[in-house]
Amino acid sequence: MTRRFTRSETVRFLRLGKNRIKLHKWRKPRGRHSKIRRKRVGYPIQPGIGFKKPIENARKISMINNFDDIKRIGKGDKIIISSRVGARKKLELLKVISEKGFAMSSKTREKK
Repeated sequence: MTRRFTRSETVRFLRLGKNRIKLHKWRKPRGRHSKIRRKRVGYPIQPGIGFKKPIENARKISMINNFDDIKRIGKGDKIIISSRVGARKKLELLKVISEKGFAMSSKTREKK
């Protein structure tokens, strides 16, 4: 189960979600004296690094800059071609990758 982060004052005002859980949306506290922003003990916590859901069926992501990097890729790895690679070299890399049957990331798809 994931942790529920609620906006401050949701228990106080109807428009923010008092008695209406659907309206409990997280908003970053920006108040000058906000206890939640100051991370005081006894107040709701803010979301931060470490609260992300675990990724299921995660593959290793490999960045490709040249043809030598293709030799180091494993069978289940996902491939991203570097943005530094030019158009001509990218087309050649895509051809080799498709022949070997590697999984491509959606960022580096072949343009038609």
